[in-house]
Amino acid sequence: MPHPEHTPDPIQSDPGLTDTEADAEARRIIADAYRPLPETPTAYRDTTPLPAYGNALPVLQPDNRIVPAWAAGTAVAGIGVGATCVGLGCGIWLACQGFAAVTLASVLFVTLPIAALAAVATAIGSAVRSVKTAHTETHHHYTGPVRLENNTITAPAYGLIARNRNELTR
Repeated sequence: MPHPEHTPDPIQSDPGLTDTEADAEARRIIADAYRPLPETPTAYRDTTPLPAYGNALPVLQPDNRIVPAWAAGTAVAGIGVGATCVGLGCGIWLACQGFAAVTLASVLFVTLPIAALAAVATAIGSAVRSVKTAHTETHHHYTGPVRLENNTITAPAYGLIARNRNELTR
């Protein structure tokens, strides 16, 4: 790679470009860079004359908006979550209305399913316990000598601040 001091200048090395041509080209490039962009309309004005009486005919309004996929997905998800929350809220409201109506029918309506579930759970627990005791019942036969000793625990406590010292004597 040549040293930066020895690199040829591209404007000076082009033999076909005179000073006046280079000046005109520079002016053209600067004018293109600072040229205002064409204006895009941001509003639509209907220039058709209004009728003397009655309603005006509808005019086609140009619309070419594009909704990104993530925005459409977010909108659909929001609608789903909102519908779910409304459904749950209605269910809770109906349950609270049932709890608020204190009649024999409403009390039975609430307590009978709970009592039925409790009875089923008790029956299953009893069946499991009886199966466990039937399989784990064994008779133990002890063959070693049995020693009976006098095991006493002495726990003296003396003074204003007592300190426990449990002593096991055999």
